[in-house]
Amino acid sequence: MNAVPLAIAGDAGEDRFCDVSQGMRICFRTWGSVTGEPLLLLAGLGLHLTSWPKALIDALVERGFYVIAFDNRDVGRSSRASVPPPGKFRQLFRLPRADAYDLGDMATDTVGLLDHLGVASAHLVGMSMGGMIAQTLAARHPSRARTLTSIFSTTGARSVGQPAFSTIMRLAKRPASTSEEAMTNYLGIVRHIAATGFPIDDASIRAYAAEAWERGDGRTAHVGAARQIGAIMKSGDRTHELRRITAPTLVIHGDTDLMVHPSGGHATAAAIPGARHVTIAGMGHYLADGVLEQLIDLTVDHARRGTQHARP
Repeated sequence: MNAVPLAIAGDAGEDRFCDVSQGMRICFRTWGSVTGEPLLLLAGLGLHLTSWPKALIDALVERGFYVIAFDNRDVGRSSRASVPPPGKFRQLFRLPRADAYDLGDMATDTVGLLDHLGVASAHLVGMSMGGMIAQTLAARHPSRARTLTSIFSTTGARSVGQPAFSTIMRLAKRPASTSEEAMTNYLGIVRHIAATGFPIDDASIRAYAAEAWERGDGRTAHVGAARQIGAIMKSGDRTHELRRITAPTLVIHGDTDLMVHPSGGHATAAAIPGARHVTIAGMGHYLADGVLEQLIDLTVDHARRGTQHARP
């Protein structure tokens, strides 16, 4: 999870829209020259495209990438699914609804966005649930993935990557009914999962939550997030599918993650042939300012190595 303002250069960084699969309309933004190497950012559970740090986007653009970020279905300014969300009982016992969409549907949305932009393939960088979507896309649409960078994500196996009980209890709290409550609640969860290795900026976190309240569904935003949880549950254990990934893969995880246990990163790297696994000491489930330089260097180096590897 992360929350800071986005980079805007010229007329870039403005909300745009495209129609994709299953009647979904996706909201997206782009930065940098279209002649640069495409790099797609996939956000985590319940997070808007505005969750990606400004410094990260600026650095990627400066290093020659054409950066694309978007709201997944059921969040931000993208379409909402019509199926009911799974209730608390189903979420607790991991009982997905038969009519729920899954991560494959979300990966198909992503392919639709790439098609709309005329992008044949891109470097995929996903955090948390976004990492799961990126993994699924790379496995099912190998020609669309130049490289894959999976950040504090997991395989879906129940034996790995599970949130701490303390995190589950925080997430089970009553949803916010006002913008002020949303800011307070979001700051509380970020303080819990961000770990103490890198300082966080309370003001930026609250500003993101306030913007997301206005940009999204406000007091009913938790409904879309619940449907996204349903997609993760319905997809189940994807370990076998991850073995099909051929894109050069980098797996990044912190050693103090209370949202997705570090075992999820180890399992992801073990499942994907040739994947490189990097553990960042002191990083939790949040892209704090202090970790960005290392994260940017890792991501850029991986993308460049992957591009060189793909050359004939």
